[in-house]
Parts: sequence; structure tokens; C-alpha cells
Amino acid sequence: MDPYTKHHQNRKNSLFYLLLVLAAAHLLSRKLYLDGDETVRVKKVADLPLRFRSDGTFKILQVADMHYGIGKVTRCRDVLSSEFDCCSDLNTTQFLERIIRAENPDFIAFTGDNIFGSSTPDAAESLSKAFGPAMESGIPWAAVLGNHDHESSMNREELMSFMSLMDYSVSQINPSFDGLTRTTKGGVTTKIDGFGNYNIKVYGAPGSTMANSSILNLFFLDSGGRAFYQGFRTYEGIRESQLNWLQGQKQDPLNPSEDIPLSKPPALAFFHIPIPEIPQLWYKKIVGQFQEAVACPRVNSGALKTFVSMGDVKAVFMGHDHTNDFCGNLDGIWFCYGGGFGYHAYGKPGWPRRARIIMAELKKGKNSWMGVERIKTWKRLDDKKLSKIDEQILWDQRLSR
Repeated sequence: MDPYTKHHQNRKNSLFYLLLVLAAAHLLSRKLYLDGDETVRVKKVADLPLRFRSDGTFKILQVADMHYGIGKVTRCRDVLSSEFDCCSDLNTTQFLERIIRAENPDFIAFTGDNIFGSSTPDAAESLSKAFGPAMESGIPWAAVLGNHDHESSMNREELMSFMSLMDYSVSQINPSFDGLTRTTKGGVTTKIDGFGNYNIKVYGAPGSTMANSSILNLFFLDSGGRAFYQGFRTYEGIRESQLNWLQGQKQDPLNPSEDIPLSKPPALAFFHIPIPEIPQLWYKKIVGQFQEAVACPRVNSGALKTFVSMGDVKAVFMGHDHTNDFCGNLDGIWFCYGGGFGYHAYGKPGWPRRARIIMAELKKGKNSWMGVERIKTWKRLDDKKLSKIDEQILWDQRLSR
């Protein structure tokens, strides 16, 4: 390339990046200034990388289906008549504040329908209120989209961009540029579908042998919104391009030993809409309640087959069907609902809103914490005692040899 052409190409690239910055600033225009003064508001960044605690644990709070509206004036759905008059989005906020204080998680995973788009004219304002307790806590958090988030003033790409720029968020719009496309065996490069497909790595406990190694992967996937298939209304679900990207993720290898028998670290997956095999769990032993029909895609993209073939995905966490809160096992992988969290979401009168907790525990070596040994889960109810229910072990390395 001659110097003249190179100079103009550089100018084009600079202009492109400038436009990207201006677009991001426009999306955050409501949040760049504090209460009308002229001080620029800078994102508060999470302490990264995520890592296990010095006691060998890593705790995740899953929040499914907040369905946040606009705050105090947004009424609750499906609560007791005695609760209705004083119930609003603020009950959702208070529940999130309570559960954060009670469980003190290391990470918060929001699994979609964070806001109820049709109930708010301003998606940015609703997102700021919905995620407010998470940001105020200073705990790293990440989110994926459901099928209702984009029904307001932002499309799905804008929503993920906005969420990635919020305080302490580690959400990503999509994988880094190098991972955004994948070249198949036939030499065809395909773009990944959706927005909010990314991997967050969790490192070993400080001072341990594994302190500089990622020993747990958290996969986030965009399960899309509504779709039509052969004239029927259905859901997009996870698509083939996303599964191709997932299979192409390079894991940090672990050196197998007596303390670390696995060649690669375990993984957990988070998304909103259940896969088509979930209805099969009606006929199997589950932990929790199966109270409504599963709303899932009509087209099966092979997500379950992909998860099984990868070998590292031990459990999947989803939302969408608010009155289902069970965990069930399909082909050796646990699939768990979060249970409805938000008060503006449909539910069941007298059936408390709830949240799921996931705890990963490390194996104790001779002189140091090693890799992940066990993953367990339980739920907390939004009642007077924040009752703890349905505790179970999802994966135990000692039993999987």
C-alpha cells in the first residue's frame, strides 16, 4: 500500500472508531452527568479477573425474570390481594438488596427479561433501576437478554452495549473481534448470531497453586426472542453459529494429577429460553417444582448434543418459565430454572418470588487449594426468613472419574 493510500485508510479507521465512541456516548447520555451537574460519570470497573475466595469457594447469585418496569408506579402481578395495593417494582428492588446482603455472592448472573419492555418508554432508565442494587453492591455482574428486554426504546445490540458500560458489569456485547467469526472446515466464515455471547473465566484462590489459572468457565448465550416457524409462533433459541463459537472456545488446560484429574476446567452456562429437551424432565426425577408448560423453540439446533460433546459443561441455568424452579438431569448435565424473581412478572399468588444460588468449591491439596471439586445449588425465597430450600449437589469431581 502506498503512503498516500495508507494515510487515507488510517483516517477512515480513526473516523470509524470516533463514531463508535460517539454512539456509546449517545446511549449513555442519560448517565454521563450526575443529577444535572457537569461532572462526567466514569464507569466503576469490577476487580478482575474473577477468582475464588481464599476459603476455596465461589458463589453466584442467579436472578431470572425481574421484568422491571419504571419503579414505584409499576404494579405487581399475581400476588395476594392483601399485598397488591402496596406492591410495585420496588419489591423487586428490595428482594435483590436483601438477597445480596444475605448471601454476599462473588458474582451475579442476570438471565434475561431484566426489564419488561412494553411497560417502560425508556429502556436505559429501567435498566439503571433494575440493576441498581447490583451496581451499588460493587459485586461483578453480567447479564443476557430475554425475549422482552428489547420491546422498549433499544434494540438487542444497544441493550447489551448499554449493560456492558454500567458500573461493575462484566457483560459483553459479543466475543472479541478474533472470536466473532469462525472459519469452518469448508473455509466459510460465519458471523455469530445474537448479542451477549461471551465467556467469563474464574481463576483460582489467591496464593494457591492455581491462582494464575482459570479453573471455571461461565458461558453466556443469547437465546433470542420471538420467531415464526412454518406459520407457528415460537422462539429463536440458541442457534448453530453460537454453538460453533462455543465449541471453538479455547480452554486453559489443566495438568491432570492426583489433585486435578480433569484435563480442562468445568463450565456453567447461562441463558434465558429453555432448550427443546426440557419438557422431557416432566417424566424424570427433579428437584423443585414443575408447574407450567415449557415455552421453548420448535426448532432444535442441537444445544444439548453440543453441551454433552464438549464434556466440560456441568450445569445450565435458565429462566423464562417463571413458576418452574426445578433442576433436572439430561444426559449427565443438570438444567436448572432460576424461578421467577420479579414482582411485575407473572407468578402464582402465595408462591414466593425466588432466586437461585450456585456455589463452586475447590479441592484442598496437600499445601494449597486446587481445581473445582464440587458444584452445588439452592434457592432462597422472598419471605420473612429468606427461606433456603432444595439444596443439592450438581457435580462432584470425585464421583465423575
